Amino acid sequence: MTPEPTPESPVYIYAITSSDHPLRLDGLRTVGGVGVGVGVGVGVSDVDVDGSLRTVVRGGLAAVVSPAPPQLRPKRRDLAAHQALQERLMADGAVLPMRFGLLAPDAAAVGKALEEKGEEYTRRLAELHGTTEFNLKAARALDDLLREVLTESDEARRLNERTRDGNGTYEDRVALGELVAGQVEARQRLLADQVVEQLSGLARARVEAAPAKDDFLNVSFLVERAHAREFTEAGQRLAGEYGEAYDFRLRGPLPPYSFAA
Repeated sequence: MTPEPTPESPVYIYAITSSDHPLRLDGLRTVGGVGVGVGVGVGVSDVDVDGSLRTVVRGGLAAVVSPAPPQLRPKRRDLAAHQALQERLMADGAVLPMRFGLLAPDAAAVGKALEEKGEEYTRRLAELHGTTEFNLKAARALDDLLREVLTESDEARRLNERTRDGNGTYEDRVALGELVAGQVEARQRLLADQVVEQLSGLARARVEAAPAKDDFLNVSFLVERAHAREFTEAGQRLAGEYGEAYDFRLRGPLPPYSFAA
């Protein structure tokens, strides 16, 4: 029996899976740890003080945890340790992967969450069985987009010519700026909808997030692992079709972080 943790000992949470998952945790580094270790137990008293990985088991669910590091930071080594554990678990069955940095006050709190949300976690595990995540971010060269606006909008072209010749008023410059900004936003939304539509047929679900400043799209797709290669190839073809003015960045397969919550 591993030592009983004190009630206030915080734990780092990696993932939730079924209690009959193989849980091959041997040889994995913990977040904030300096070595490797493994310990698998039942109940909430199995978070060892030696810094190794442990499980908190309640009914048909298990949470993989380790003692929380005293100063948690997104260091490359710790991000890699978090990701490696997710990939190991995913290789053997369905997983609800937690995003980097999730802490609980103690192991008892983790056990309580498994009890209170057991049905919800079990349902989501079933939904994620055999799936993986792909994230797509996309941007378009601003110069290319502005040329399109000026080519296709008579009003934008007229205002641009007036301001460029020095004959335009202050009001003309303001009107041009507002018109171009509106056109850029509308065209980026349309582009995002078109790209998402072309890939959605290969995905089970999708989640869109706010794109970064230079991007017009940030979307995650839930894809069956059996179709991961097909989805990757479709994304690559799509990038080729849009051309050099576009920057498509497809990452995956990934643990389905966006669909675990």
